[in-house]
Amino acid sequence: MAKRNPVQNFMRGLIRLVVFVPLWMLFVWPYFNVSRFKFGESIIWIGLLTVAIFWIANLFAKMVHVLPQWQRMVLLRLGKSVGARGPGFFLIPPFIYSVARIVDIRITTYEVKATKTLTQDNIPIDVTAAVELEVENPEKAVIDVQNYWKTTEWVSMEALKSTIGANDLRPLLSDTDRIANELKAIIDRAASDYGVNVRAVRITDVGTPQSLVEELAVIARAERSAKAKVIQAKAELTVAESITAASRMLAEVPNSMVLRQIQALLDISKEESAMVIIYPALSGMGQQIAAASAGNQANTHESGKFRVQNPSDQF
Repeated sequence: MAKRNPVQNFMRGLIRLVVFVPLWMLFVWPYFNVSRFKFGESIIWIGLLTVAIFWIANLFAKMVHVLPQWQRMVLLRLGKSVGARGPGFFLIPPFIYSVARIVDIRITTYEVKATKTLTQDNIPIDVTAAVELEVENPEKAVIDVQNYWKTTEWVSMEALKSTIGANDLRPLLSDTDRIANELKAIIDRAASDYGVNVRAVRITDVGTPQSLVEELAVIARAERSAKAKVIQAKAELTVAESITAASRMLAEVPNSMVLRQIQALLDISKEESAMVIIYPALSGMGQQIAAASAGNQANTHESGKFRVQNPSDQF
């Protein structure tokens, strides 16, 4: 305590010195008078008086308390709690008042581990959670429970195991925020009786067997494949509905098929090494020209593409 609170240690040492030296000079120093000094008797009285004066000085020094900003002192008066004191400088009279405990109210974080705990679907897993807490009521933390830290830790471990047993593995892996909030509510409800406030709970690690990880990967791939097939089927259905609606519109509007034929010819003409010849239906001269052009193209480009387009046969 002296190392962590040098100001209090210095003030207590100063008070010991201020009280001890005057009293020792007043009551002990006269025994060193040569005319009155008797070795055996004087040594005994000098020793007894020195011890008594040091005890009195130490008693006055321990009345002084200096607490830093992050500490609170729970005080008892004749065995009954009178609340918490601090921070700062204050005096506590001896014999009537006593210090029950000095509590650190800073935010503290500790880990809770649940090993080989079965989930609701009977899968053993290891879960590690980080619990962040602070002492909200120092008096309750000291008076109502013997060890608030250990008690809160055991409550956190029990709550973690209960939460694991009430959930399947999939939510524990994917919905950790919800699980952490549920866990925080359970721990905070129990820790509030000890004057402790749980600020946050975080699931830091969920350990699963390797064989289970492989099985989950297979299931995930199968689900993704099924979703892809469903999306593809929906797309084909949408395309079919659009084609049906377009065909109905073309049948209802006059001369719309002619425009569609022209668009189809434009699409064919965009292909590489393609030739489109348009001639009137039932035209012998047009058919001869097309046949002659097709023969020339076949002789010149053996590997090229050739198409003869007859508007009457296109649709």
